Amino acid sequence: MALGFMMLGLAFIGAFLPIMPTTIFLILAAWFFARSSPTLERRLLQHPRFGPVLRDWRDRGVVPRRAKILAAVGMALGLGLCIFFYKPSMTIALTLAAAMAAVAVWIASRPEA
Repeated sequence: MALGFMMLGLAFIGAFLPIMPTTIFLILAAWFFARSSPTLERRLLQHPRFGPVLRDWRDRGVVPRRAKILAAVGMALGLGLCIFFYKPSMTIALTLAAAMAAVAVWIASRPEA
Protein backbone atom coordinates (compact mmCIF):
# COMPACT_ATOMS: atom_id res chain seq x y z
CA MET A 1 0.00 0.00 0.00
CA ALA A 2 2.90 2.34 0.77
CA LEU A 3 4.26 1.88 -2.76
CA GLY A 4 0.79 2.66 -4.15
CA PHE A 5 0.70 5.94 -2.24
CA MET A 6 4.25 6.73 -3.31
CA MET A 7 3.30 6.19 -6.98
CA LEU A 8 0.19 8.30 -6.47
CA GLY A 9 2.36 11.10 -5.06
CA LEU A 10 4.73 10.89 -8.03
CA ALA A 11 1.74 10.99 -10.39
CA PHE A 12 0.49 14.12 -8.62
CA ILE A 13 3.88 15.78 -9.05
CA GLY A 14 3.96 14.66 -12.70
CA ALA A 15 0.63 16.37 -13.30
CA PHE A 16 2.35 19.71 -12.67
CA LEU A 17 5.86 19.13 -14.03
CA PRO A 18 6.01 18.95 -17.83
CA ILE A 19 8.98 16.58 -18.00
CA MET A 20 7.67 14.04 -15.48
CA PRO A 21 5.05 11.48 -16.52
CA THR A 22 1.73 11.05 -14.74
CA THR A 23 0.04 8.05 -16.31
CA ILE A 24 2.75 5.47 -15.67
CA PHE A 25 2.74 6.32 -11.98
CA LEU A 26 -1.06 6.01 -11.90
CA ILE A 27 -0.81 2.62 -13.61
CA LEU A 28 1.72 1.51 -11.01
CA ALA A 29 -0.41 2.90 -8.16
CA ALA A 30 -3.43 0.96 -9.43
CA TRP A 31 -1.30 -2.19 -9.69
CA PHE A 32 -0.01 -1.83 -6.13
CA PHE A 33 -3.47 -0.99 -4.80
CA ALA A 34 -4.94 -4.04 -6.57
CA ARG A 35 -2.69 -6.13 -4.38
CA SER A 36 -3.14 -4.19 -1.14
CA SER A 37 -6.43 -2.26 -1.19
CA PRO A 38 -9.14 -3.10 -3.73
CA THR A 39 -11.08 -0.07 -2.49
CA LEU A 40 -8.28 2.32 -3.48
CA GLU A 41 -7.82 0.54 -6.80
CA ARG A 42 -11.54 0.89 -7.50
CA ARG A 43 -11.39 4.62 -6.67
CA LEU A 44 -8.57 5.09 -9.18
CA LEU A 45 -10.36 3.07 -11.85
CA GLN A 46 -13.57 5.07 -11.31
CA HIS A 47 -11.84 8.46 -11.40
CA PRO A 48 -13.59 10.60 -14.04
CA ARG A 49 -10.37 11.79 -15.71
CA PHE A 50 -7.85 8.99 -15.18
CA GLY A 51 -10.14 5.98 -14.81
CA PRO A 52 -10.79 5.36 -18.52
CA VAL A 53 -7.07 5.45 -19.37
CA LEU A 54 -6.23 3.10 -16.49
CA ARG A 55 -9.01 0.67 -17.44
CA ASP A 56 -7.95 0.69 -21.10
CA TRP A 57 -4.37 -0.12 -20.11
CA ARG A 58 -5.36 -2.81 -17.62
CA ASP A 59 -7.88 -4.51 -19.90
CA ARG A 60 -6.27 -4.20 -23.34
CA GLY A 61 -2.82 -2.60 -23.05
CA VAL A 62 -4.08 0.49 -24.89
CA VAL A 63 -2.15 3.78 -24.86
CA PRO A 64 -3.95 6.77 -26.43
CA ARG A 65 -2.16 8.53 -29.28
CA ARG A 66 -2.03 11.80 -27.32
CA ALA A 67 -0.28 10.01 -24.45
CA LYS A 68 2.22 8.48 -26.87
CA ILE A 69 3.03 11.88 -28.34
CA LEU A 70 3.32 13.52 -24.92
CA ALA A 71 5.58 10.70 -23.70
CA ALA A 72 7.91 11.06 -26.70
CA VAL A 73 8.00 14.85 -26.40
CA GLY A 74 8.60 14.61 -22.64
CA MET A 75 11.47 12.18 -23.09
CA ALA A 76 13.06 14.33 -25.80
CA LEU A 77 12.66 17.45 -23.65
CA GLY A 78 14.10 15.64 -20.64
CA LEU A 79 17.09 14.45 -22.66
CA GLY A 80 17.65 17.91 -24.07
CA LEU A 81 17.50 19.52 -20.63
CA CYS A 82 19.85 16.89 -19.22
CA ILE A 83 22.40 17.49 -21.96
CA PHE A 84 22.05 21.28 -21.72
CA PHE A 85 22.34 21.57 -17.94
CA TYR A 86 24.55 18.63 -16.98
CA LYS A 87 26.72 18.31 -20.08
CA PRO A 88 27.29 14.55 -19.72
CA SER A 89 29.99 12.73 -21.64
CA MET A 90 29.13 11.57 -25.14
CA THR A 91 28.89 7.97 -23.91
CA ILE A 92 26.36 8.84 -21.22
CA ALA A 93 24.36 11.10 -23.55
CA LEU A 94 24.18 8.39 -26.21
CA THR A 95 23.24 5.76 -23.63
CA LEU A 96 20.43 7.97 -22.33
CA ALA A 97 19.26 8.69 -25.87
CA ALA A 98 19.27 4.98 -26.76
CA ALA A 99 17.33 4.05 -23.61
CA MET A 100 14.75 6.77 -24.22
CA ALA A 101 14.45 5.81 -27.88
CA ALA A 102 13.86 2.17 -26.90
CA VAL A 103 11.12 3.20 -24.47
CA ALA A 104 9.56 5.53 -27.06
CA VAL A 105 9.49 2.71 -29.64
CA TRP A 106 7.88 0.36 -27.11
CA ILE A 107 5.23 2.97 -26.22
CA ALA A 108 4.57 3.67 -29.90
CA SER A 109 4.08 -0.05 -30.52
CA ARG A 110 1.19 -0.32 -28.02
CA PRO A 111 -2.32 -0.44 -29.50
CA GLU A 112 -4.29 2.82 -29.58
CA ALA A 113 -7.86 1.56 -29.52
